[in-house]
Amino acid sequence: MVFYCNFAKQMKTKHYNIPIFIPELACPFQCIYCNQKKITGQLKVLTPDEVKQIIDEHLKTIPFKNSIVDVAFFGGNFTGIPLPEQENYLKIVQPYFKKGIIKGIRLSTRPDYINDEVLDLLKKYNVTTIELGAQSMKDEVLRTSRRGHKVEDTILASEKIRTYGFSLGLQMMLGLPGDNLENAVFTAKKIVELGTDSTRIYPCLVIKDTKLEEYYYQKKYIPLTLDEAINQAKEVYLVFEKSEVTVLRVGLHPSENLLNGNDLIAGPFHQSFKELVFTEIWKDILMPLTKNPKKENIEIFVSPTEFNYAIGYNSKNKNLLRSYFKKLHFKSDVNLKKRNYRVNYY
Repeated sequence: MVFYCNFAKQMKTKHYNIPIFIPELACPFQCIYCNQKKITGQLKVLTPDEVKQIIDEHLKTIPFKNSIVDVAFFGGNFTGIPLPEQENYLKIVQPYFKKGIIKGIRLSTRPDYINDEVLDLLKKYNVTTIELGAQSMKDEVLRTSRRGHKVEDTILASEKIRTYGFSLGLQMMLGLPGDNLENAVFTAKKIVELGTDSTRIYPCLVIKDTKLEEYYYQKKYIPLTLDEAINQAKEVYLVFEKSEVTVLRVGLHPSENLLNGNDLIAGPFHQSFKELVFTEIWKDILMPLTKNPKKENIEIFVSPTEFNYAIGYNSKNKNLLRSYFKKLHFKSDVNLKKRNYRVNYY
């Protein structure tokens, strides 16, 4: 007997970003969790020649079939840079854009650094996506985190960006001081309401040489455990997925100093954070199979793109199901999409 279950829709075209990190440039604020130099591993502002070299090196490694390749200016407050300097960075990308090699330019900035003059310049130089660090849609969380802007700034900036015809991205952070699961889900839903096309989900970490490090040692801040962060990320991911918002990243980009622990003081960092989140999503999907199994043996067919997630990180889900069935096999089925699956009991 074969049973079918349908979940999410087929994955969209794969996005690749060529990241250009601009640490701390033009940002007058110091959020309590922020040390961009530590997070990105980038200690200096790049020259135009270095930016071009980074683009060329990344292009050698990217498969272009069914791909959208963007140059992405991350790590700082791009629209807070003087306009001539913004223009200089954007000019570097134009030859790639005209040849069709690069499909777009995306940048990250603060909600309170968006205005008509800036947006006119970005439009002129083919910027396609503007990502705002919303982090939370609760003013008390923003205030405690010393973000320097309010929820209303995010709302107004988002509306203006969409009016200009840019693709809007809104990033959020989990586990900020004063935050909780309820607030995180609220933030995700508000981000969807603002019409965002994409998002990133980051757990808050305690990084060396930040105000949050002081709070941590003073016991004024307790970071999320890894399990708590995974659970919160799972819940907000499903909010975005249901609304067909593209989630570009789940978890912080791992710099060398985060991986070796030199700059990480505490918090739910894991280099396979996304896989851990997707493992839990699949666990929730598969657990009903353990209730009153029809027979002793089971085959679970899943999409090739979801195969490893269904089995789970370190085979977590597979091992869990094995305790309920005498024989269990996961098999790939190219006819299944995203989290569609089918089961054969025998």
